[in-house]
Amino acid sequence: MVHFERLNKWFGNGLHVLRDIELAVQPGERIVVCGPSGSGKSTLIRCVNGLEDYQEGRLTVCGRVLDSEAAVAAVRREVGMVFQQFNLFPHLTVLQNLTLAPTWVAGLSPAEARDRAMAQLERVRIAEQAGKFPSQLSGGQQQRVAIARALCMQPRVMLFDEPTSALDPEMVQEVLEAITELAGQGMTLLCVTHEMGFARAVADRVVFMDEGQVMEVAPPAQFFSAPASERARAFLSKVLGH
Repeated sequence: MVHFERLNKWFGNGLHVLRDIELAVQPGERIVVCGPSGSGKSTLIRCVNGLEDYQEGRLTVCGRVLDSEAAVAAVRREVGMVFQQFNLFPHLTVLQNLTLAPTWVAGLSPAEARDRAMAQLERVRIAEQAGKFPSQLSGGQQQRVAIARALCMQPRVMLFDEPTSALDPEMVQEVLEAITELAGQGMTLLCVTHEMGFARAVADRVVFMDEGQVMEVAPPAQFFSAPASERARAFLSKVLGH
């Protein structure tokens, strides 16, 4: 579903942020990407829908090589993304936020878009908030709306870029539960997160990155009990407190 082949990316200041990335994600697979701040995690998944470009290597998403504007536009129709910040339109209701792209981009009728939006709000258990504005919702509720909005485009792949990092601690669990439910329904997921309990419970494989490189790819049980690299051991010791 997603295939990185010797992918390299530099920022304009010469910073080599992704180094020879090799990673293949299978349909329905749940990948959690972790690692210290500045290791290239967010840049990696932002490449998947063309929010970041790359200079060397090859990236194939949903059968298309991302090597042109046309390919990026086509891939964005099949890849949903949820960011750290909710990025909801504050002047639109929850329902209006969800129906905007299906009507303008996917060409659905208003009635079809509304039905799809309500189905996705039900999916993330927030349908009763459809008539409210984002400012009337908690952070956790806004993030669940953002997830539902991405799902309204019926993506084949969902990307999550630290979806709980902007939330108060008591709101984190409700968002993780929504993502966990998606994972249980066979959606292909790539999630950057520091929530190691979530990674342990949901991921098929954990990708550990450091200094722009994929240092380790392993099933959660193996990664958390016997990480192969010293860098991964040091990271886990820090984030898990032992």
